[in-house]
Amino acid sequence: MSDSGFILEDDGSYTINNKSYISKDAVYGDYECADRGLLLPIFSEYTWPPEVRAFLYFMGLLYCFLGVAIIADIFMGSIEKITSKTRKVYLTSEKEDEPEVIEVRIWSDAVANLTLMALGSSAPEILLSIIEIIGNDFRAGDLGPGTIVGSAAFNLFIISAVCVMFIPKGEIRRIKDIKVFAVTTVFSVVAYLWLLIIVVAVSPGVVEVWEAVVTLVMFPSLVLIAWLAEKNFFGVPNKTDTSKQIELGNFQPADKFLRERQYFRDGRLDRDGLVAFIKEVKNYPGLTDEDAAVLAASKLVESQSHSRMWYRVGAVRSMTGGRKTQPQLSYKLKEVYNAMNEHPEAPTVGEVPQVQPHKNAIVDFHSASCAVMENIGKFQVAICRTGRIDTRVSVRVETIDGTATVDQDYIGINEIITFEANEREKFIDVEIINDNQWEPDEEFFLKISLLMDPEKREGVQLGRISIMEITILNDDEPGIVMFQKRGFLVKESIGNAVIPVVRKNGADGEITVKWRTIDKSAVSGRDFTGGEGLLTFKHTETLQNIEIPIIDDMTPEKDEHFEVELFDPEGGAKLGQINRTAVTITNDDDFNSFLSNMMQMTNANVHALQVHHETYLSQIKDALNVNGGDIENATCMDYILHFLTFGWKIIFALVPPPGILGGWLCFFVSLGVIGLLTAIVGDLASIFGCLVGLKDGVTAITFVALGTSLPDTFASKAAAVQEKYADNAVGNVTGSNSVNVFLGLGLPWLIAAIVHVIRDEPFEVKKGNLGFSVGLFTGLSILCIGIILARRFLGVFGKAELGGPATPRYASGIVMMSLWMVYVLFSSFQQYDYFK
Repeated sequence: MSDSGFILEDDGSYTINNKSYISKDAVYGDYECADRGLLLPIFSEYTWPPEVRAFLYFMGLLYCFLGVAIIADIFMGSIEKITSKTRKVYLTSEKEDEPEVIEVRIWSDAVANLTLMALGSSAPEILLSIIEIIGNDFRAGDLGPGTIVGSAAFNLFIISAVCVMFIPKGEIRRIKDIKVFAVTTVFSVVAYLWLLIIVVAVSPGVVEVWEAVVTLVMFPSLVLIAWLAEKNFFGVPNKTDTSKQIELGNFQPADKFLRERQYFRDGRLDRDGLVAFIKEVKNYPGLTDEDAAVLAASKLVESQSHSRMWYRVGAVRSMTGGRKTQPQLSYKLKEVYNAMNEHPEAPTVGEVPQVQPHKNAIVDFHSASCAVMENIGKFQVAICRTGRIDTRVSVRVETIDGTATVDQDYIGINEIITFEANEREKFIDVEIINDNQWEPDEEFFLKISLLMDPEKREGVQLGRISIMEITILNDDEPGIVMFQKRGFLVKESIGNAVIPVVRKNGADGEITVKWRTIDKSAVSGRDFTGGEGLLTFKHTETLQNIEIPIIDDMTPEKDEHFEVELFDPEGGAKLGQINRTAVTITNDDDFNSFLSNMMQMTNANVHALQVHHETYLSQIKDALNVNGGDIENATCMDYILHFLTFGWKIIFALVPPPGILGGWLCFFVSLGVIGLLTAIVGDLASIFGCLVGLKDGVTAITFVALGTSLPDTFASKAAAVQEKYADNAVGNVTGSNSVNVFLGLGLPWLIAAIVHVIRDEPFEVKKGNLGFSVGLFTGLSILCIGIILARRFLGVFGKAELGGPATPRYASGIVMMSLWMVYVLFSSFQQYDYFK
């Protein structure tokens, strides 16, 4: 017995001042890996076979990864609520006493992406690093830093490779905000170089307080410089001078600004845009008002610009059978929706962007439809150019299947048509296949679209008829002409009433038909501008429109009507049964009730696609129901995933929804839940690695990094396929990797370094494994970034970061994946001392 009263017994226990204590070795003994966790194991597993324990811990790790993804979904919802705050901006308008009011986001895209959104996607890795250090009595471990670097490697190499290779054939995606990407890329390299310097060179094996402070301070420096780059404080101005738009928020590209103006006013649909959309929808028979509202909501969601967070939430919900962030359409509605999608640059909801004939060349088809005989062989379709004609412009023309299919009913087309200066009309040859079998009339479509090259898109604009329907007929008659309907209903403020005239039962040769208006209760000159005219159907054309101006006298009136009559057809055509139609001019109030109902249904559908929940009721409802309650569109896999994750969903439904206190309460509560779940993930990973003979560093760069990064992989792939630019796919990867170091290592290392200063001892960080892993990743990341930049500037890759020609894109994707494999293998070899 010593003077301090310490007595060591033979069984490993000891006594101090007559109090008995049991040593750690005596407690655990041959209880393998039981001392590796902070919270686990929660009960004795002493008698369990190691193989069974390893399997259960592995399954628990996978299940907890799903839990982390689900609570991160709620966390992302709170961030979306916070960053969606807007302020009103008043603009001058044509009405002197009524300024135009628009709402713009308060949060800068760069600031939001590098702060809250980066924290949302990287929270598990950052919290794991913090929890590990605190749980190890402020001593550095291998799991946290290994996960930070391993996750960065997976993000840069694998996610970039997936996005490069899985772009649709023939398409490319370029990073739009290249200045912000350049800043985050430089910082991502500097972050890991700095990490290597402080661990290996400046104070080998020790992290001092000033080093941790510098690491942490790099985070606000990154945010500040990225914001300045976004606001164009550096270098040559962009083609779109964003500095002139600072007070109006980030409205580049211009089409995004137009979409937001046309579609939403204070969170509601624009009425004129909805009217135009419904008119187009009604061209497809058999659709109800509810169908039109679903299609309108779908088009609105598609037209809006989405953040990387939106895609990540969508990926998580697809993995867990939750409510989708994208519209779920029935097979019938998908067919209509695809037919209505003219091209990505010209949304069909809302007003058509104003044509600028003095600035742009306007290219479209001469007619919206035509009909040809099956035995016609080849025929020509006219493509017209109006507006500015003194420049050389090009557009792409391609075919789209309808009921007629390529290579069975017609020869497919995918050509670039070039108009030389002062050239007004071009013709494209269309070939019909005659299979000598009777078939009903079939149709397919010709589509004009702008080229992907930004330089070739300048100075050219698509006209109103950018899609042409071609019907394959089984006769060669001139046909009959008639109105499409016996009556049309228009509101007084419509401007022009458009009356379709169709040609049926043949479309051979050129025909003409005269038309005239007939006064009834509506009188020409007072209620509308009447008269007469001549319609000309060229060979194979089957649809022409009569446009009659409607006079809006701004006085309350009863419904009035006039008639339009077709007469005197020439060219062999005959009049059909409907040779006279009535046009009823109704008071706008009659439209208001219909439009109000449509507005409510459309807004309800849009609201159902929101990322976040406003109330507990909606949050719990989504948790209880597969696919968020949309049973009709739920798949078998949705049911399976919902069953597997049901427990997590119920537990996390108790987290305050983002609709409370502007999202901040949900932000902090869900962050705390992520921290708790991350601690469990750390224990599961550490014990599982121990049971199967893996070191923490190897477990971190493989299982843990893969589990935390998998949702980001699916999110980036979805963004790469659906977005016009590559920013949300790969542009944010470098920023996220930088934030991982600055917060995931800078913050815990600063806390630990201060604690060790108080204890008057150095804060030691093993330089061998971490230094090798960081150095290897830094070198490989520079090589990967070089490949990405080469893809942007070299024609062999299509001059784009993503997509392009098949062979080069697959080759570059495989090289990126190989870089990840090299990193994992060599880092693992280092962990087991193969390089010593």
